[in-house]
Parts: sequence; C-alpha cells; structure tokens
Amino acid sequence: MGTSEFMLAGLLPDIASDLGVSVGAAGTLTSAFAVGMIVGAPLVAAFARDWPARGSLLAFVLVFSAAHAVGAVTTSFVVLSATRFVAAVANAGFLAVALTTAAGLVPPGRKGRALAVLLSGTTVATIAGVPGGSLLGTLLGWRATFWAVALVCLPAALGILKGIPARPGRTDTADRPSEPALRAEISQLRSPRLILVMLLGALVNAATFGSFTFLAPLVTDAAGLATPWIPVVLVLFGAGSFAGVTVAGRLSDRRPRLVVAAGGPLLLVGWPALAVLAEHQVAFLTLVFVQGALSFAVGSTLITRVLYEAAGAPTMAGAYATAALNVGAAVGPLAAAATLAPVGNRGPLWASGLLVLAALLTALPFSRARQSSRAR
Repeated sequence: MGTSEFMLAGLLPDIASDLGVSVGAAGTLTSAFAVGMIVGAPLVAAFARDWPARGSLLAFVLVFSAAHAVGAVTTSFVVLSATRFVAAVANAGFLAVALTTAAGLVPPGRKGRALAVLLSGTTVATIAGVPGGSLLGTLLGWRATFWAVALVCLPAALGILKGIPARPGRTDTADRPSEPALRAEISQLRSPRLILVMLLGALVNAATFGSFTFLAPLVTDAAGLATPWIPVVLVLFGAGSFAGVTVAGRLSDRRPRLVVAAGGPLLLVGWPALAVLAEHQVAFLTLVFVQGALSFAVGSTLITRVLYEAAGAPTMAGAYATAALNVGAAVGPLAAAATLAPVGNRGPLWASGLLVLAALLTALPFSRARQSSRAR
C-alpha cells in the first residue's frame, strides 16, 4: 500500500505519454488517491468500527488488489483515476484501523513510537518498493508496476489470515461500554487543538507530497541526471524519510515541540535551497536526503499529536490522523502542478516552501499564546 501511494512519482511521464495527457494532469492521480484517503478514512472507520479486525483488513487488501488489476489494463485516464480513488478508500480503511490498533497496543505515553513503526513501513516502501516499481516501469512499462502491486497483495492477504487471530468484533457486549458512542467521537473535532494539529500536519505533508510527486522530471531536467538516476533519487528520499521518522518516533512522545521547532525552520529553508541548487548534482542529492528526513520527522510528529489530541475518540482517532495526512497529499500535488507552467520544474519546490511557511505562521500565534499562559 505504501508503494502504491508513492510509486507515481517515478511513473508520471510514462503514464502521461501512454494515456495522452500532460504530466500535470497525470499528477492529479496522486490527488485522486489522496481524496479517496480523506473521504474513506472517517467513513470506513465509522462503518467498520463494529467489524472484526481480521475480516476488515482482509477485505481492504483484496479490494486494493482488485483496483490495481483494473488500473493495469485500462486505457482510459478517467477509469485509472477512479481505480486510484477506490484503492485509496481501501487503503484508508486499512490505515485507520491499523493506527487505532497500534495506539491501543502500547502504553499511553508511547503512541509516537507505535506510529513510527507504522510509518517506517511506508518509508521502507519509498526506499525499496517505489524505486523498484520505477525500475520495473522503465523496463516493462508502468502497467507492470500496477500488476506487481496487485499480486503482492495476495501473500499479504494470507499473512493477515495467518498472523491476525480471529477475535470477536466490537459488537461484543464486554467491549461496548468502554467505547464512546460515534457521536461523542465525532464531537472531538470541536477541539481547537485537534483542528490545529490536523491543519499543521496537512500543510507539512502537502509540502512533502507536492515536491515528491514531481521529483522525476526534476531529476532529469533541472539536475541533468539520466533517467536511471530517478530510482536512485527516490531511494535517497526514502532513506532520509526512514531516518527522520525513526528519530522522530523516539522524540515525538516526550519532546514534540523540539522536533517541530527545530525541524520546521530547517524544512522551510531546505525546499527553496533545493530549487536554487538543483543543477549542482552533489548538493541536489544531499538535499533530497535531508528534506526526506525533515519532512517525515516533522510530519510524523504532527500526525502523532493528532492521536494524542483525539484520545477521546478511540475508534476514530486513526481516521482523523489519516485524513490530516492525506489532505496534504491531495492539496500538495495540485498546488505543485499549478506552478509547473509559470515557473517550470522547480515550481513544486517553491510551492513546498510556501506551504511550510504557512504552517509555521499558523503555529506561531498559538505557540506564543501557550507560552504566555504558562508564564501566567
């Protein structure tokens, strides 16, 4: 699932050429996936809150696989967009259940570590799955990558059947009294602090997805590297993101303000620096790694805070975190695509810098108010 969410970064030029659309239009496939995640996370989490976990996760994986099989054979860009939306809804349901379950398996003060384990799986996808998919797409065409994702879901489904014990769903009367009603869980969205961290997480992740989606043309044009370097650059970004989420996972429970206060300004400087220094290949490769690390360190810390602020919504907290993450994934590529015509291939990097700036400016008044309150 992580591979599918990120793999279009290395496949956009081929998809655009094959289906007769522009690269900017092909970039909206990432937004279609993100919109499916945004819509699917709360709806599926609410609908499936009484389902047994094993049956839910198995259904999500099989629907995800089928959507990729259809996407691999279609010749219609509209149909391909629809399959991305359906796959995203299945992914959203899986992730929402997984986030909530992981947070419930650990002590209250270690939610950040649990979230880091989940997100490290996603970053491994950027290290291995996405470059592998890009290489497979280069050798056999982008459709081969879609087929590969569909087929890999099958052993994953077997793993769910074998590795997750059959347990009664939440309809069990022993569990029911301990869980708030759905209305009470939804009312958690009235919390200003919850809305704030969701907004900040969305903005930072919009910056991440905006630049990552259009990284392939940046590698070959602005940096002047050959096409085989695209998987290498994706590996560098993924390695950085793995390092960032691993370090942040150890700090986000105890020192979240430190991660955001230190990483946020560096992230703000890094995106414009990458745009300015793109033609210097050593600087370009170094900054790709650094921005991957900073993006996932800050972004994962903010998403962890969503779980903390939504502690009163045990079955919906994962859906809120998923929605915040993917609002950014939807907005980022759209904002980045809008800069391609007037600015060129470096436009997404400038857009990412503006999105991080917006996050910092949004957080500043709340941070000052909190410090003043503590002083009083």
